Amino acid sequence: MKKPVRILIVDDHQLVREGLISIVSTFQSSLELVGAAGNGVETLNLIQNMDPKPEVVLMDINMPHMNGMDCTREIKKFFPEVRVIALTMHNQSLHIKQMLKEGAHGYVLKDCDKEELKEAILEVAKGNTFFSRGVTNKVMMEFSQLKREMNNLDVSSVSPREKEVLNHILQDKSNKEIADELYISIRTVETHKQNLISKTGAKSIAGLVVFAIKNNLLEDFPG
Repeated sequence: MKKPVRILIVDDHQLVREGLISIVSTFQSSLELVGAAGNGVETLNLIQNMDPKPEVVLMDINMPHMNGMDCTREIKKFFPEVRVIALTMHNQSLHIKQMLKEGAHGYVLKDCDKEELKEAILEVAKGNTFFSRGVTNKVMMEFSQLKREMNNLDVSSVSPREKEVLNHILQDKSNKEIADELYISIRTVETHKQNLISKTGAKSIAGLVVFAIKNNLLEDFPG
C-alpha cells in the first residue's frame, strides 16, 4: 500500500491551521500531517530537523517574521525535494507570479473545497503542478499581455518556429488558429507543442504557462 503524502501546514492564523489540520485528518489513508508552523522562520527550522522531510508544504503568503514568498525561496534553495503549494486568499497576478518564480508548484485559494485541496496535494506530490480554477482563469485572462518579443527566451534548443508556436499558445489560440496563421498542418502544431513541453521541462500546456511566467514572458500587472 502506498504511503500517505507527508504534509506540513504553514499559516499565521491558528484557526486556519486548525481547520487545515482537520481537513488533512479526514484523508488519513492518503495524507499525513507531520507538522504545522506560524511563520517562515519556524517553518525552515521544522524542516531542518525533520527526517524524513515533508513532501508538500501548504504555504500561506502573508506572515510575520518571514513571509511565504521568502520562505518558499529558502525551501527551494536548501530543501529542493520539498514541494510547495501556495494556499492563500490572494487571487492576484502579482502574488501568483511571485510565488511561481520563487519555486511554488501549485497555487490554491483558501475558499476551495477539501476535495480540491486533496487533489492539489496529490498532484504536486507526484511532480505535477496544480492551480485552483480561479487562478487558472486569472492566468488565462493575462495571455493578451504576453510580450511580443520572444528573444529573451532562455532555451537555446528552442527553434524559431517553436518560439512562434509558443507565442501563439500563450495568446490562447487553438491548434487550428495557429496552423492557419503559420501555414502549417494541425499535426505539425501538435508536434511543436510536444517539442516545447519536452524542451522547457513542462509536463503540459499548463506547464508552459508556468514556464512563461518564470521567464518573465508576461507583462507586469498591478496587484
